[in-house]
Amino acid sequence: MRVTMMSEAARPGRVNEDFTGAVPGAAVLVDGAGIPGTEAVCHHGVAWYAGLLGGSLLGLLSRGPGHSLAALLAEAVERVTDAHRDTCDVAAPTAPSAAVAVVRTAVGYVDHLVLGDAFVVLDVPGGDPAVVSDPREEAVCRPYRSALAALPEGGGAYRRVLGEMRANRNRQGGFWVAKDDPRAADEAVTGRRPVSEVTGVALLSNGAARIVDPFGLADWPDVLTTLASRGPEDIVRRVRQGEARRAVRADDATVAYCTGLGGA
Repeated sequence: MRVTMMSEAARPGRVNEDFTGAVPGAAVLVDGAGIPGTEAVCHHGVAWYAGLLGGSLLGLLSRGPGHSLAALLAEAVERVTDAHRDTCDVAAPTAPSAAVAVVRTAVGYVDHLVLGDAFVVLDVPGGDPAVVSDPREEAVCRPYRSALAALPEGGGAYRRVLGEMRANRNRQGGFWVAKDDPRAADEAVTGRRPVSEVTGVALLSNGAARIVDPFGLADWPDVLTTLASRGPEDIVRRVRQGEARRAVRADDATVAYCTGLGGA
């Protein structure tokens, strides 16, 4: 499997809280999430959490296809939680968390997993791309985001609404992300396809997926065409243009594009 990737912080001088990486036959994308107050409960920070989670998951994937992707993600979450449960309040609502996307090829199949608001896009010959996402976070957070848009960023009211939104994480009726409880991995959206039915796979963070929604600068077939011809850098470049035109706050943007799947 061949993998090309691009990850860029929201703006120069800011720490990138995304992670992406690959091992033979598998690729991982982690989109870290934090809110004001995170540093008070975890001195490591969101970028540390995302990097350690992604690195742990890659190490587990390198063992081969003996376990499901959800089981591997659960083990990776447990490892990261164990790494800072004695120094940080890992259960606090403001503790670091992350969305995760994974693809793995083995034994004639392509396995995929999405937890949180990341995306996996499968290039299916002769048909529309298969877009794998988890709609629960968007459905739960939409009214909170509308309220946040009307508040001064960083103020007390803003932080209160943001905290209320994040309190919906990892509970029934809410949405699910990688955080401190490995059981959240059981809620991931997973699937499998014969490798003969997939010519490529794209993993995108929520920040990179803005090119489709809400910016409308491309549809998913356009994204796959761009990745094949110009690579992930062009997706990120167009996202930055969209952010600038709309005067919206920039987000970390990460893309991993996998081809040659039958070579795994």
